[in-house]
Amino acid sequence: MMDEDRTDEAEGGSGIVKKFMYVNRKAPYGTVYALEVLEMVLISAAFDQDVHLVFTDDGVFELKKGMETAGIGMKNFSNTYRALEGYDIEKLYVDQESLDERGLAEADLIVPVTVLSRAEMAKLMGEMDVILSA
Repeated sequence: MMDEDRTDEAEGGSGIVKKFMYVNRKAPYGTVYALEVLEMVLISAAFDQDVHLVFTDDGVFELKKGMETAGIGMKNFSNTYRALEGYDIEKLYVDQESLDERGLAEADLIVPVTVLSRAEMAKLMGEMDVILSA
């Protein structure tokens, strides 16, 4: 076992725990990327991995309050983010510059997040074992 691998034996498990970061860069509707990343996040959590979820670029719109999708004929899945805490997924990060560039503020988001600068985000990414971006 490598030094950076962590085990969850203290919590009653016996597997290796890796730090996974999922980076959401795309708008929530019009493609399948956002929904597929959300599904991957839930699968990782089911296997007791250390999940970090990042929203940057147009991905910040995934968390915007008041999304109306009836006009585009798609189901609004943004409320699913409110359920993540029940899966022990509590490490949600948003890029401050992405919010600013889109005229959004932390108060416009449907769930609590940690807002980071791009420099802080880069540092956090350096601490991950696996990074997946969509």
